[in-house]
Amino acid sequence: MQIISAIYNLLWGDLFTIPLPGGGSIGISLLVAILIPAGIYFTIRTKCLPIRCFREMIRIALERQGKDSSGALSGMQALIVSTATRVGMGNMVGVVAAISAGGAGAVFWMWITALIGSSTAYVEATLAQMYKEKDPLYGGYRGGPAHYIHAFFTKGKEKRHHWIAVLFALSGLLCWCGVSQVISNSVSSAFQNAFGIAPIVSTVILVALAAVVVLRKNTTVKVLDIMVPIMAAFYFLIAVFVIVKNAALLPAVFTRIIEEAFGLRQMVAGGFGAALMNGVKRGLFSNEAGSGSAPCAAAAAEVSHPAKAGLFQAFGVFIDTIVICTCTAMIMLLAPQEALTGLQGMELLQTAMGYHFGQAGVVFTAVTLWLFSFSTFIGILYYARSNVAYLFGDNWKSQTIYKLVALIMLFIGGLAAYTFVWDLGDIGIALMTIFNMVAILPMGGQAVKALEEYLETRKNSL
Repeated sequence: MQIISAIYNLLWGDLFTIPLPGGGSIGISLLVAILIPAGIYFTIRTKCLPIRCFREMIRIALERQGKDSSGALSGMQALIVSTATRVGMGNMVGVVAAISAGGAGAVFWMWITALIGSSTAYVEATLAQMYKEKDPLYGGYRGGPAHYIHAFFTKGKEKRHHWIAVLFALSGLLCWCGVSQVISNSVSSAFQNAFGIAPIVSTVILVALAAVVVLRKNTTVKVLDIMVPIMAAFYFLIAVFVIVKNAALLPAVFTRIIEEAFGLRQMVAGGFGAALMNGVKRGLFSNEAGSGSAPCAAAAAEVSHPAKAGLFQAFGVFIDTIVICTCTAMIMLLAPQEALTGLQGMELLQTAMGYHFGQAGVVFTAVTLWLFSFSTFIGILYYARSNVAYLFGDNWKSQTIYKLVALIMLFIGGLAAYTFVWDLGDIGIALMTIFNMVAILPMGGQAVKALEEYLETRKNSL
């Protein structure tokens, strides 16, 4: 336990601090020290991709998607799978926690982080597409960081494994098991608060439904194709209703966001650092850019050019953080602050929704969390496919065993919170990020070149 705690603190604790006027400081963790500079670097290399290519992201998202008989995903389906895992508890509880700790100013820094992160998401997804391979078990394609890390370090040599790629794959499997516990614990807690349903009941139902989906060969994508657009759109419309209903308060809310992001008062009081870091961390953890998760879905897509897969995933960061996370922030910030004082986590969000919609808001929050969490779980097991195959080869035995382990973790997490396992999950995603960045930083030039080729082709075709 002490070793785990030490590793956790190394990865997630303050690596160093930057002093601020007034006696405050900004604590910089190892992950922030890696991801933010990398995001800035890729944003510069891609000539500000989030802005320059935003119209193209919209165009390809609206583009008619062809069907592939081989079982490969379309670019939109890959986006839906990655969105299923991005849009989860982080968009709800995580945003609430960031605002609670860092004030409204955290929202602004969350937006900035998303803009930076989208360039990183483009690079890793494009690389995954460039180094994908045929999937003999599920059909279509598979790939992700384990595959392009392997290609980078083996340089064409015939080797079954490379130790860095192995460590990435193991870290991913560790992370996703930890996430499974967090998912079920949050769901069981929310349903107990909203309906008085015992955790064992909500957990059994969640696990049973998840098992029906993940233990069948190709059901995951079919379910997510239906679930994700509907639940994301519905949550967005609810937030729009809240915003329109409270339109008169919007100027004050946006003023508060900017003032607490940059205001002299917050800086002197030490609140500037809290706003900055909580916003940055929430943006990083919510959109997952750089962690190597989304490329596992991007690799499975059948697209006309590798850069298209990257642009789809860059757009996914926009959907996750700029749209969905902002929805949660608005729901919270448009509620009276005195009604939320002293609350945290799901209770805080449910109280804010209760203010806007009464008891129906509390119920809606619980149901939405269930849907977000369910889609996240089946989405991460889709990610796991390529990592399990890389480690143990192409066989149904290893695929099924990992799914069963994840389902068991899902069940256990619904009954009790085991912080030890949760810490392991956090360690897993941190290690994934480190191993992933080791490869995409030197390989990023390939993705940048692919982007310019794609844009030139598009220009010539018009």
